[in-house]
Amino acid sequence: MSTVKSASSVPKVLVVDDDSDIVELLEYNLTKEGYSVLTASNGRKAIEIAKSFIPDLILLDIMMPQLDGIETGRILRQNQDIRNTYILFLTARSEEYSEVAAFDVGADDYITKPIKPRALMSRINALFRREAQKADSGDQIDILDLSINRKNYTVTQGGEKAIVLPKKEFELLFFLAQTPNKVFNRDELLQKIWGADIYVLERTVDVHIRKLREKLGDSYIKTLKGVGYMFSNEKE
Repeated sequence: MSTVKSASSVPKVLVVDDDSDIVELLEYNLTKEGYSVLTASNGRKAIEIAKSFIPDLILLDIMMPQLDGIETGRILRQNQDIRNTYILFLTARSEEYSEVAAFDVGADDYITKPIKPRALMSRINALFRREAQKADSGDQIDILDLSINRKNYTVTQGGEKAIVLPKKEFELLFFLAQTPNKVFNRDELLQKIWGADIYVLERTVDVHIRKLREKLGDSYIKTLKGVGYMFSNEKE
C-alpha cells in the first residue's frame, strides 16, 4: 500500500537511466505508489529537469551517455535548490570504489542492479517516513560557537554567514551534537543516519566526517581510534 496520501504533498521523483526498460519499470512502480514521476535518459537532461522539477528524490544510474552518474550527482549537489533532495544510485557497478565515489558526492543510498521493485519501493517509502519523523523533533542546537538549524540545514559558526550542508552531513553533525561527549561507533551512526534498511559501507561515515571537518574545522568532532566518533563540547 502506498505511503503517499495527499495530492497536495505528493513527493516528486526523477528517474535517470539510459535503459528504457528500467525507466519504464521504475516509473510504473513509483506512479503506482502515488509518487509524481519524471524521467531522463542521461545526466545532462537530468540536471536540466531537476532545476525546474525540484524532485524530492532522484534515482540515478552511473553508466550513462554524455555525463556519468557520479559527475551528475556532483553537479546536482552544488545546486542550492536540490541540496535536500535524496539521491539514490541504482547501478550495475558493484565495486567498492564506485560506491565510495557515489557517497563522496552526496548519495543517500547505493543499490546494485538487478532491481527488485518491491524492495526498492520499501526503501524509498522508509526514507520519506524517517524524514517526517525528523520534522517532529527539535529544530536547532546551539553549542560552543555553532548554531545548527534543522529547518534549513545550515550551521552558523561564530556568528558568521551560515554554512549550508548536504543532508547527510547535516544529519550526522546534528545527531552527534545532540549528545556531546558520547562516542558512537560507525555501525551505530550508519543505523541512526542512513537507517537499518539501507546498506552502505562503514567508510561512508569517515567520508562524511572528513567533509564536516573540512568545512567547520577539526575541533568539534573527535576520533577515538578503534572506537568511533563524538562531538566534543570542550574548546581546545
